[in-house]
Amino acid sequence: MSARPVRRPTEAAALRAVARSARPLPPVPALMAALLDANERRDREGACLAAHRAVRAAAPEVGEA
Repeated sequence: MSARPVRRPTEAAALRAVARSARPLPPVPALMAALLDANERRDREGACLAAHRAVRAAAPEVGEA
């Protein structure tokens, strides 16, 4: 008996699906507070994520082509 493969979306399909719906970013002060909190906890990944989201919320045209 051969098992049927489970179909999973590819990364490109998942990115297209996410891009279809706009997700509002939190306000910049909240993102800056998250950045400070991540720095205090020495969470590099969280700090990087908060910093990138703060820049994107402050200047939405950055990085969009």
